[in-house]
Amino acid sequence: MVSRIDRKQVVDTALRLLNDVGLDGLTLRRIAKELNVQAPALYWHFKNKRELLDEMATEMFRRMTGRLVAGGAGAGPDGRTWQETLLDGCRAMRCELLGYRDGGKVFSGTRMTDESYAGPLDGLLRTFTEAGFTLRDAARAWWTAYNYTVGLVIEEQSVHPEPGQPEARDPAYDLADRERRLIEDYPLAARAGEEMFGDIEQNFEAGLGVIVAGIAATLGPDAGSRAGS
Repeated sequence: MVSRIDRKQVVDTALRLLNDVGLDGLTLRRIAKELNVQAPALYWHFKNKRELLDEMATEMFRRMTGRLVAGGAGAGPDGRTWQETLLDGCRAMRCELLGYRDGGKVFSGTRMTDESYAGPLDGLLRTFTEAGFTLRDAARAWWTAYNYTVGLVIEEQSVHPEPGQPEARDPAYDLADRERRLIEDYPLAARAGEEMFGDIEQNFEAGLGVIVAGIAATLGPDAGSRAGS
């Protein structure tokens, strides 16, 4: 018997349910119930949850790059500097992943199920290489910024687990309580809590600034001349 649902329906439903139940609560049985089919119908499209997560991450990436293109940032060089290209890409990734509960965890470590990532990646790397980077250094620059962004989102979603509700904070990250418990014995660690878990968007931008400066200093086309001066 052929399933009456298609692969896209399953993925769209899974991404929608993710905000309700989170990654741990997202099961094939739960998705099948939402689609009003029996669970075996999903196995026509996905052998297991791992395969489904790979496709969910790929769809997240498609949506992410679709918004970049709609906003005027296409796959090829468009007059932006490598710094602007890097910042736009990281900001778009963070914004997209924060739109889903546990979006960072879903995206992290997954495998793309098609080549839809290749065009945007090729365009980004072209911006770097045309600015004077070697391909090796361009790839390292993006890989560093990419992993920083995904990792930060995972941590951010531990602090603020509700999508679209940055004011909703997990009680485990009550900064006043944390400082009260640590201040006597560990004063620096106590006061650092506000810097790490307070305004995370501000921290994200500050970290991006550090990464961009580091890339320019160590991988950029002028890095060798600066090091020898």
